[in-house]
Amino acid sequence: MQVLTLVVLVGCAATAVLSADTYTTQFDNIDLEAILKNEKLVDNYTKCLMDEGPCTNEGRTLKKLLPDALKTACAKCTEKQKTGARKVIKFYQTQHPEDFKKLQQKYDPGGKFKAEFEKALFGQTL
Repeated sequence: MQVLTLVVLVGCAATAVLSADTYTTQFDNIDLEAILKNEKLVDNYTKCLMDEGPCTNEGRTLKKLLPDALKTACAKCTEKQKTGARKVIKFYQTQHPEDFKKLQQKYDPGGKFKAEFEKALFGQTL
């Protein structure tokens, strides 16, 4: 799922607990740029999502919400979360393609949610 994983990593890591219509905005003010510029943080989030390392509160929340966000094509994401997800996906696709593939295999192994998720975030299938 090419637009899958870290989409909601920090995009929805800017998210917390499920609510009625949208995910919580508790983490929406996280500085994604700072996280993506810090290889140690990127590595820590990746390991968290892959069950290969400990998770921060944000990482645990992201890990919990990511399957639902993929399944529903980010229907509960706010615009800010979608913007963050797009940024994170593009980052992983270009800067960490192997990690991106691993995350796709873990969270959408059959590519079942890929097309709808990409359309919801990018307006087209990538």
